[in-house]
Formats: sequence, structure tokens, C-alpha cells
Amino acid sequence: MTGPKTNERPGTRAVLRGYHMSASKARVVLDLIRGEDVNTAREILALTSREAADVVGKVLASAVANAVNNDGQSADELYVSAAYADEGVTMKRFSPRARGRAGKIMKRACHITVIVSRLEEDRLEVLRAARNAQATASRSRRVASSRKRADQQASLNKREAAAEAEAELADVVETDVVETDVIETDVVETEATEVVETSETADETVASDEVTEVAESEETEK
Repeated sequence: MTGPKTNERPGTRAVLRGYHMSASKARVVLDLIRGEDVNTAREILALTSREAADVVGKVLASAVANAVNNDGQSADELYVSAAYADEGVTMKRFSPRARGRAGKIMKRACHITVIVSRLEEDRLEVLRAARNAQATASRSRRVASSRKRADQQASLNKREAAAEAEAELADVVETDVVETDVIETDVVETEATEVVETSETADETVASDEVTEVAESEETEK
């Protein structure tokens, strides 16, 4: 017993007709996403370097939009139930060859169809469990990263506080040394002044004694 025809398959579809690409090139990409959920199919198409990946991605987005807007389904619960490419109109051209001959050029086209349907309950449960586990792991990584950044900031703050305390202590010590030097300089200057004054007083006393002796000797002679 044969399966349902391509135009009778259940699900929400989107069709791109007459795209200038051979059906064989489009089928290579369609085989990659067939049976995958929508998010996985998008990731596969984003990482595929073929030209058909961009086109198939737009058709897939159109099918998902039709399912969400027309059928009221959730985009996270859809998967690619069918994806195929049919031959389109082939334009025949030629290029001139030697001796009046012509080389055949076949410019092919294709019709790309993508059908999305709702996942079964068992697959939905598995998918939800995987998403929850991924979300939990992501949250754990974010929390660990936040704690690491907080610890690094706290350590940096401690180092900065220690550096500031050392700088303040160095300033205090330097200020004490400067004050001590100033006091010692004042003491030395005071002592030098006293010595000078003492020497001047002694000189004056000696001079006055000599003058007195000279005067007494003159009086004695008289």
C-alpha cells in the first residue's frame, strides 16, 4: 500500500515555485532537516554553507509562520514532517561550438515544499526535558560566572584597600621623619645661636676688662 501523495500530506506547508536551482541541489539540504524539530532545523541550516540553505531556511520560516498564524500552533512544538523538491520548468539555451554546432545549456528550476507538523507527545516530553536541562545548566553557568566575577571584584577591592593603607602609612612615616628633621634643625640652629651669643658676650667682657686695665695703668702712672 502506497503512502499519501505529496499534495495530501497532513501539516502546514509552504511552497516556493520556480526557483532557479536544480532539484538535486535542493534535495541535499532538505535531507538534512527532514524529521528534525524547527529549532534544530534552523541551527542546521545556519551552519550549512550551500546556497540552497538560505532558500530552504526562508521556506521553513514561512511554513512555521503559517502554522502559528493560520493554525494557532506553537512554534516550539513543530517539526519538519516532510520536505521535498520537484522538478520545475527547464529553460533550454545553447552556446556556439566549432563547425556550426551548438552546445546545450539546461537552466533548471525546482519547486521546494516544506511541511511542518506538531510533535508527538512522547517526543515533546523528551524535548521539554532536554530544554529544561539545558536551561538549568545555562543558569548554573551564569550563577557560577557571576560568583566568580564577584569574588574577583572582592579580591581586587581588598588589594586596593591594602595598597591605600600602605600608601597612608608611608605618608605618615614620611611626615614624621620630616617633622623630626625640622625639630633637629631648629635645635641645632638654637644651639649655634647660643654659642655665638656666648662667644660675643665673652669677647665683650674681655674687651671691657682690657679697657679697664689700661685705664687703671694710666692713672697709676699719673
